[in-house]
Amino acid sequence: MAFDRDRVLRDAAGLLMRKSGATMDEVARAAGISRATLNRQFAGRDALVRALEELGIAECDDALAAARLDAGPAADAVRRLVRELEPSAGLLAFLYSENQLFEGDGQNEGWARLDDRLVALFRRGQQDGEFRIDLSPVWLAEALYGLLVSGAWSIAEGRVAAKDFTPMISELLLGGAVRRDE
Repeated sequence: MAFDRDRVLRDAAGLLMRKSGATMDEVARAAGISRATLNRQFAGRDALVRALEELGIAECDDALAAARLDAGPAADAVRRLVRELEPSAGLLAFLYSENQLFEGDGQNEGWARLDDRLVALFRRGQQDGEFRIDLSPVWLAEALYGLLVSGAWSIAEGRVAAKDFTPMISELLLGGAVRRDE
């Protein structure tokens, strides 16, 4: 039987989102493989987390491209982006909680690239008069990440219906971000 790295990473992400302190034995069981097979592919938890990070960044890059951030009104681009990120939300929820990924000189440049693209989207919305200018584009990007993660956790815990993910997040964020003429 061939090793399906992508499936193993997704199974690991699903478990780690629910139980971030899961052991490598538990990850192997969740993926339906032996601990020895897991160790041959990922030399410890750090290597597994770094592989999940690479997958998460790649999926975010794909979602940003599919959302066509430069097309049409910025609010519509935000809605498209949330819809495109929905399949990766569980993985992002796990990665968001892994502080070592965002500290120090070894931080993956992919996160900065993603942040720059999100900030540019919110800045465009402000320049076009769609979004409030009293909220920084950096803060709006961070708020989007936080809502994506909260949505994923709420769905995983059964507190929110999966079908509500995109409108729940998009409309809450945009409800606070959209400029209202007094």
